[in-house]
Amino acid sequence: MEKEVNAIVEWLQDQVKLAGVDGLLVGVSGGLDSAVVANLIKRACPDNSLGVLMPIYTSDADLDDAKNVIEQCKIDSMTVDLTKTHNVMYEQIQNGLKEKDEFNEANDRLAGANLRARLRMSTLYTLATNYNYMVVGTDNAAEWYTGYFTKYGDGGVDILPVVEYTKTEVREMAKYLEVPQQIVTKKPSADLWEDQTDESEMGVSYDTIDTYLKGNKISDEDKEIIENLHKRSAHKREALPQFNRS
Repeated sequence: MEKEVNAIVEWLQDQVKLAGVDGLLVGVSGGLDSAVVANLIKRACPDNSLGVLMPIYTSDADLDDAKNVIEQCKIDSMTVDLTKTHNVMYEQIQNGLKEKDEFNEANDRLAGANLRARLRMSTLYTLATNYNYMVVGTDNAAEWYTGYFTKYGDGGVDILPVVEYTKTEVREMAKYLEVPQQIVTKKPSADLWEDQTDESEMGVSYDTIDTYLKGNKISDEDKEIIENLHKRSAHKREALPQFNRS
């Protein structure tokens, strides 16, 4: 694991040089993946890295976990509370739809959740411009393969240092980096709504996805779920379709 971590840190440093930027930043949610990435960018750019906390109705427990990550890896940090921003923006959108009598209540929770992710992305890029930093993503192999990220939200980043590592491998990396145990063992959540968890939303566990990605046998039912998630999310991983003028 030491070899893996050192390789990622060196790669991050190379990306900084190639892009001609001064450093790196990441959104810290209190979850496993962002904790690992915060540690990695702190190692890569000790004096030019930033962990950003962006609560939107975030629970006290998750906020405490995020603060513990900041303290554990000793990264510079900033908190931007986006709760009021989200409320104002989404209320205006809802009002406009209701005035047209076209508000789709069945899609309301997902639309509001995706807006949270996109507000966080906009915040990170605004800060990145201020500091001349790059925005570092936290997606792991399981999330990337299944498309479990918001397009132009948490998927809107400059570089992805752990995208080839399974959730299991990221968890092992977290232990090596001495991420707080509470974060290593907590249920993964994108903090999209109260009590939301990744696995309940996907309908399959990360361990099962990791097993599938490693080429090992899983149940036919789980295989179908994973392959359907991959197929439906293909547009998130591909370049934008462009009309070919001829």
